[in-house]
Amino acid sequence: QVQLVESGGGLVQAGDSLRLSCAVSGLTFSMYRMGWFRQAPGKEREFVAAIIRSGSSTYYADSVKGRFTISRDAAKNTVYLQMNALKPEDTAVYYCAAGYSAQASSIQLRYDYWGQGTQVTVSS
Repeated sequence: QVQLVESGGGLVQAGDSLRLSCAVSGLTFSMYRMGWFRQAPGKEREFVAAIIRSGSSTYYADSVKGRFTISRDAAKNTVYLQMNALKPEDTAVYYCAAGYSAQASSIQLRYDYWGQGTQVTVSS
């Protein structure tokens, strides 16, 4: 049974930092690309960041580039999203996702498994 469990969300002020974690079980972590997506109230879910299965390359949405960092720890089967300089517009439910491929992708359909999400709220 595949499980992706996000944690680390919360309520913070603009300019603060948060680190999200996604613990993965039930699959061979090293064979999956990992991604973070988010969905704000009343909006469609959107791409945030992705990392290839080796961890050597990362990709970001323009809106978070330079502020967010995605990483993965093969020993812990965990992917992280370090979020710095948070803005109110970063408020959303954040989801991690796993896709069976070497390459990273910003396309949601290319991910096979999804977590339940963790809420991030940034106050101004």
